[in-house]
Amino acid sequence: MVQFSKRVPADGTDAVGAILAAAADPSVISFAGGLPAPELFPVAEMKKAVDTVFDEHGREAMQYGASRGVTELRELITKRVKEREGIDSKVENVMVTTGSEQVLDLVGKAFIDEGDEVLVEDPTYLCALDVYRSYGAKFVSVPQDDQGLRVDALEEALKNHPKAKLLYTVSNFQNPTGKTMPVDRRKKVAELAAKYDVMVLEDNPYGDIRFEGEHVPAIKAFDTTDHVLYMSTFSKILAPGFRLGWVLGDPKVIDKLTVLKQSTDLHTDQLAQWAVVEFFAQNDINKHVDQISALYGKRKDLMIEGMKKYFPEGVKYTNPEGGMFLWVKVPGVTDTVELFKKCLKEKVAFVPGDPFFAGKPEPGTFRLNYSNMQEDKIEEGLKRLGKALSDAVNENK
Repeated sequence: MVQFSKRVPADGTDAVGAILAAAADPSVISFAGGLPAPELFPVAEMKKAVDTVFDEHGREAMQYGASRGVTELRELITKRVKEREGIDSKVENVMVTTGSEQVLDLVGKAFIDEGDEVLVEDPTYLCALDVYRSYGAKFVSVPQDDQGLRVDALEEALKNHPKAKLLYTVSNFQNPTGKTMPVDRRKKVAELAAKYDVMVLEDNPYGDIRFEGEHVPAIKAFDTTDHVLYMSTFSKILAPGFRLGWVLGDPKVIDKLTVLKQSTDLHTDQLAQWAVVEFFAQNDINKHVDQISALYGKRKDLMIEGMKKYFPEGVKYTNPEGGMFLWVKVPGVTDTVELFKKCLKEKVAFVPGDPFFAGKPEPGTFRLNYSNMQEDKIEEGLKRLGKALSDAVNENK
């Protein structure tokens, strides 16, 4: 008999994987994935950048490299977070990772022992839950309102759980809800982290993709005690296939994460790192990001219009100012997975809300993605979804 570790799910199932596989049927209009729009990948520009890398840094790009990452890329990151987020940092504050998922894993290894408490938004990013659950974390769910994480509830949770090791939060255009934490709450989170001596992992993969409203500085910008780790990725603004993420924080913490990374994959792909450095040198990244934001904003508006037109009365949904997702609540529905099956019969798909909750799921919730759906299919998909929702609501009356 094969003896797996406790980190492997006992039932061996992959519910989300099964849902996404079902949604991959070409006849299904799927709002389930979290993929960037591939038509905006800068293929020609990146090819030119890679050619330059081989011409000017070929041997270096093909050799083993430092676990913390290419110095030039880390310098680029410190400059960008200063300009975009108001974060003062130096190269020693930054480590490049193999995607932002690796940051989640390394932070789990560094901070979580079996039985340790981790505070999370309710709901939150499902892969973070999977990672920290694999290290034996016990979750403390902190509720949200229309402006994201409630700081009053956070302080109450910190009082009631003084041994909590970590707070994980997606501060901008949260996955799955699309909500953004306002600046006063960000300041309070940094204040509470210092007061209760808890580490904060601020995950910001979507922050650059804003198509409405005003930019809000990162929580890390208000951190004066080195209690906040800030992580992000190049996946949403350049190429997810490159698997380039990064984490920024106290050099003492980055040192520990670097040691853990060394035993995981030694270092992140050298060629991909150099390609991003050269791409930034040759191109206007902000212009490229503006193009992404404009397209996603257009698609989000079409989603909102379609939901107003086709969804039954009483269905609630968020209206994000950026990012890739919005969150839906259908009153009266008690089994969202069963609802997914009904929608799949109508050839439309979403991600059920259940996996995004650390504790008891809120019934009738699900996530919709708009970044990876062609405009001409959005209305038809929402028409199909509206019919399935209407049928489900009527059945539960």
